[in-house]
Amino acid sequence: MTSSALLSLCARRSIRLHYLRMVAFEQSKRTLHDQSETQSADSNPAYDFVRRHVGPNARQTKEMLQILGVKSVDELIDKTVPSAIKFRGTMKIPEALSEHGALKEIEDIAMQNEVWRSYIGLGYNNCIIPTVIQRNLFENPGWYTQYTPYQAELSQGRLESLLNYQTAISDITGLPVANASLLDEGTAAGEAIAMCFRHNKRPRMFISDQLHPHVIDVVRTRATGFRAEIEVLPIDKMDFSKKDVAGVIFQYPDTTGNIMDPSGLIARAKEHGTIVICGSDLMALCLLKPPGEMNVDICYGNSQRFGVPLGFGGPHAAFFACAEQFKRDMPGRLIGETIDSHGAKAYRLALQTREQHIRQEKATSNICTAQALLANMVAMYCLYHGRQGLRNIATKIHVLTCDLAESLKAGGNCLKNELFFDTLKIHPKMSIAEITQRATEKRINLRYYNNGNVGISLDETMNESDVADLKWIFKVENKSSNEAKTNPRDFGKLTRQSRFLNADIFNNHQSETKLMRYMKYLENKDLSLVHSMIPLGSCTMKLNAAAELTPCSWAHFNKIHPFAPATQWKGYAKLINDLDHFLCEITGYDKISFQPNSGAQGEYAGLRVIRAYHEHRGEPQRRVCLIPISAHGTNFASATMAGMKIEKIQLDKSGAVDMKHLKQLAEKHKDTLACGILTYPSTSGVFEETVKELCEVIHHNGGQIYLDGANMNAQVGLCRPGDYGSDVSHLNLHKTFCIPHGGGGPGMGPIGVKKHLAQFIPNHTLLDVDSEFNPKNSYGPVSSAPFGSASILPISWMYIRMMGAAGLRRATENAILNANYIAKRLESSYKVLFRGRNGFAAHEFIIDVGRFKELANVEAVDIAKRLQDYGFHAPTVSWPVSGSLMIEPTESEDKDELDRFCDALIEIRKEISQIENGVYDKKNNPLKNAPHSQHILLHEKWPLPYSLQKAVFPISFVSPNTKFWPSCGRVNDIYGDKNLKCRLD
Repeated sequence: MTSSALLSLCARRSIRLHYLRMVAFEQSKRTLHDQSETQSADSNPAYDFVRRHVGPNARQTKEMLQILGVKSVDELIDKTVPSAIKFRGTMKIPEALSEHGALKEIEDIAMQNEVWRSYIGLGYNNCIIPTVIQRNLFENPGWYTQYTPYQAELSQGRLESLLNYQTAISDITGLPVANASLLDEGTAAGEAIAMCFRHNKRPRMFISDQLHPHVIDVVRTRATGFRAEIEVLPIDKMDFSKKDVAGVIFQYPDTTGNIMDPSGLIARAKEHGTIVICGSDLMALCLLKPPGEMNVDICYGNSQRFGVPLGFGGPHAAFFACAEQFKRDMPGRLIGETIDSHGAKAYRLALQTREQHIRQEKATSNICTAQALLANMVAMYCLYHGRQGLRNIATKIHVLTCDLAESLKAGGNCLKNELFFDTLKIHPKMSIAEITQRATEKRINLRYYNNGNVGISLDETMNESDVADLKWIFKVENKSSNEAKTNPRDFGKLTRQSRFLNADIFNNHQSETKLMRYMKYLENKDLSLVHSMIPLGSCTMKLNAAAELTPCSWAHFNKIHPFAPATQWKGYAKLINDLDHFLCEITGYDKISFQPNSGAQGEYAGLRVIRAYHEHRGEPQRRVCLIPISAHGTNFASATMAGMKIEKIQLDKSGAVDMKHLKQLAEKHKDTLACGILTYPSTSGVFEETVKELCEVIHHNGGQIYLDGANMNAQVGLCRPGDYGSDVSHLNLHKTFCIPHGGGGPGMGPIGVKKHLAQFIPNHTLLDVDSEFNPKNSYGPVSSAPFGSASILPISWMYIRMMGAAGLRRATENAILNANYIAKRLESSYKVLFRGRNGFAAHEFIIDVGRFKELANVEAVDIAKRLQDYGFHAPTVSWPVSGSLMIEPTESEDKDELDRFCDALIEIRKEISQIENGVYDKKNNPLKNAPHSQHILLHEKWPLPYSLQKAVFPISFVSPNTKFWPSCGRVNDIYGDKNLKCRLD
């Protein structure tokens, strides 16, 4: 079909619109009837949110139950969930609140936090969040409801933005390769040392004693997982001559604010083959010589001060950059440039073969979730300010710091820094008690060292009046030095000479109009929940309600420093204790740790709890971990990180754990068994009947049970892991409890534990020793902040408070109903691989598409790409079974959306049959050429052996006025990895 034919097609739009209006009118009548039914069922106004969160209404639920051949939801659940594990009690969770009521209650909680000016530093600084970025990205569901960009053709917007982020990090650090973010500064440092040990195979690691203390602690925790020898010592005491040191970490500027010339250290380390790691500060590097120009191998840090709020510790995007020779060992996501099927430039996730979902225990890292949304905010901050804007901010901060330093010295205080950027360490002439009292009067937080010194870190939000308040605290004259203002301290040979952010993109978006349009341009390229369902198995892409996210923008949650005194975060303490109670009621556990920043980090944290438990009992030899072969890739990678030896359990023909093989392994390793890991419902999408027996076998042989909480959305209100035998789990708050995925993060993976493990959960060095949140026998922290990404906890709190116990159970029931409805509709077109004893799946299921390879040369990836032409993101592809699709619709999708998805897959099956029957060529057909982007319309002559209608409008609900266009043709993965390019020119 020619372009003129397309115009003719579009001319029929008015007829189509008339039809749509008629359909809409009929649907509106039905909706009014359905609403009246639902409202009569849920007459309490407090349950109003439940019916807005759960997709199917009463009529649709009845229709789906009829198709499934059951009379009620209760009957479906009875036939799906094993009776032996069903929860028959009542979750002690308060009655549901309306949206308005929940917002009022959480506002009261927020107001218990006190917003002081925090100049504590330690890697966390106040910043100014450009409103255009806050409104158009941070608060925009078109950005925050996206998934990790595995389907590149539907993700070109965020992939481009993340490439901008990588370029900015690469430029500022002076290193050629940067990844698309890590979880936080401490875990980034931990990943850096792991890289060293993989690369160097030496037993020791040197850490400067001038690193941030919490970073040192996280690194220590990580190192004990693989029995590395960590030595924390002054730089001048480091001896590399024995050539047994894998790597060395120093900080530039260091934790006290001092800037030392690291060239001597770097030369000594390099001479003896030691890898050099530098922790740094992006704002400081706008003025300081970058690490890459000093022969540093790896640079990491926190990008938070580039336009992301403090948020009581997170979420923040940690940056990570390295030299060229280390790029294939780099952890985390890496965005790369490639070409699409039209030969046009496109972006994709590069070097995926090194990630946990493919490499399992041999992966470079267990990272699954990163901090994509926050990395995108940082990228836009760089565009908003450009190079000169960033230098101006850095210069302003440095000038104010110099002014303060001169006044403090003139007032008789001893300055401990010889050279500094924004942070001062002072030995004051006044007593600490008096300084603290005067700082309290001004509602200012400072850093207090144990030896009587005081630290002050300045930031971009400060002006001369803030500096005057600091001078008042120290009783020094408020007399600004003109010398300090006009000639701030010269950094000498450490002054930055090189330019950065040279790409055009960073120098053309300083007007709000252009930046606003650029963000919208990128957003429009990406499919998110604002467009259609995202039925990814094991990912739970449910509704992220506006009311749930509203508190995340409030100052009383966002402007709290993670190391502020406990008296200033009473609201957070209340919120955390509430969630601890709620989640314990939901899971049957006794204590929750909120420190892990992702599900994978929760796995690692939970497995370290198990190790600590065995060591405390005098059984350190218990290191064997039994994992089903169908487990999430993170399970294997996390167990390796935790220092465990993995033994894989086979499956039986039904996709369940082979109990005979499990018993053999457990008996074989009974003296060294640490734990068994299981996912429940299983990754086969089934509630296994033998789950209690499985737990008993592990316990009988001296092990603990770690339950992967990824599938908790099928359990809430129906069964509790802590009741049927699990000892510890992580909970994906970004799945089951409504934190959005953000295009690849943020997430949270708190762990729940039974009482006997509670004393071993993560602690934190900067919490009070006697704090209720600091367990006595902890193995250490896993995150930089005591409560991980605390500022997104209000989302899960709001969800639980608006749903109540009954609403939470209803959500689970509908998740199971929706999955089984789709499975029933698809079973005549596709083989559903696994079902439970009564023929029902859990909240997700797997269809087999592997046989189409032989029949029609069609693979799972071809179906995934073809779904894009129908306006849908693909289900999970070829996992846990090769040549399959795993489908999880969640409870939030109504029957109309489920039917559209089913119709799309059924139509695709017909297309496969046409290939089988010779209607289409096996290499040139709608599936092999999918997705069909708008580029194909540019051909003078239609180039394909099927119609334009078949290519881009393949079904009635996809029309010119409803079409979501993939923004590029199929990306070329092989080309991208062979011609790796991970930054802009």
